[in-house]
Amino acid sequence: MSWQRRFRAGQFVRGSIWLLPVLGGFVGSVLGLVAAETSTHTSLPEGLTYSAGTAQVVLAAVVSASVGLTGFVVTVAVLIVQMATGTFSARYMRIFYRDRLLKVVLAVLVGTLTLSYSLLRRIEVSSVPSLGVTLAGFCLAAGVLLFLVFLNRSIHRLRPVAVAALVAQAGRQSFEETVREATGPDAPVYRPDRYVGTTPPAHVILSTHAGAVQALDLHGLAGFAREVGCLVVVRPVVGDFVPEGAPLFEIHGPAAVDVAVANRLRSMVILGVERTIEQDPTFAIRVMVDIAIRALSPAVNDPTTAVQVLDHLGDMLRLLGTISLPAAIADADVPVPGVVVRTRRWEDVVELAFTEIRQYGGSSVQVVRRLRAILEDLRERAQPEHRAAIE
Repeated sequence: MSWQRRFRAGQFVRGSIWLLPVLGGFVGSVLGLVAAETSTHTSLPEGLTYSAGTAQVVLAAVVSASVGLTGFVVTVAVLIVQMATGTFSARYMRIFYRDRLLKVVLAVLVGTLTLSYSLLRRIEVSSVPSLGVTLAGFCLAAGVLLFLVFLNRSIHRLRPVAVAALVAQAGRQSFEETVREATGPDAPVYRPDRYVGTTPPAHVILSTHAGAVQALDLHGLAGFAREVGCLVVVRPVVGDFVPEGAPLFEIHGPAAVDVAVANRLRSMVILGVERTIEQDPTFAIRVMVDIAIRALSPAVNDPTTAVQVLDHLGDMLRLLGTISLPAAIADADVPVPGVVVRTRRWEDVVELAFTEIRQYGGSSVQVVRRLRAILEDLRERAQPEHRAAIE
């Protein structure tokens, strides 16, 4: 499987709410058949055996409870979505619908439903799958407990500070992964500005459709550059929106580029309908800023939430400002073969994190005080080359 298909498959699995519950339903059906067959060869204690009528009543109750609880879980999830999008940011939804606990709760409940149905059709006067009936009861109890855990966590995550902490954690993980890529084998040359070679590019690969750059296959690009003996320059920054027909790559060097080669290069960049945090830590900053400025709107007027978001923004910028990527190389010193990837400048990151909050929260005393304290802390801790933007 190609890198592009693996990435898209991973995004689909993590973002799909129905996939795991469907798998749980299939497992429940198989488990019901296995439990029914096992019951015919296993003797249980008298307290765990059921008559045919009792087993039917119990399984029918389990089916009804599973259906009702599943509908209740979906209702609660929809209410949480409404509250989250109205209070925080619509971009936070990308993190919410990847919640594994929600999918596990639905999978257990759907699996309990299909398990009970499988057992109901195997009940006879002379043969009762007592083991399966007991198992269905335990599965229903597990589903109820998981739902309570999910409800408790979801209620706590409705606090803006909890959402900011969750988004900041995802952004830090993305940046740390970027640093590992920059210091590992086949590391590209990172530049905060556009690469301008001594000669024009031999070929320019254009986008065949529009979309936001979600990820780049850096190892694949490095392998292509070594194989062909050329320099590959990635024009857009990860997170940028690329219109149809816009440049994606520049090829510098004696490389023969035909349709197959162009399609191969296009398969090393993922264009989607929205940005992701995986290779774009500044998207996490964008989400947190959205939460802060919504809290500062006249309709909400909640500067304390903005201050709490600023705390996590300051913590994330401290990480970005103290751990630098390898220094940019001059155009004439870029190694060939190799890969050049554009990154966002530190000045752009600072402006993204603070400018809008400063604009909308300038009349709030606590917002201004906290913002100044964060900037003073960054001035002391950031790399020397970053202090000018903080000043």
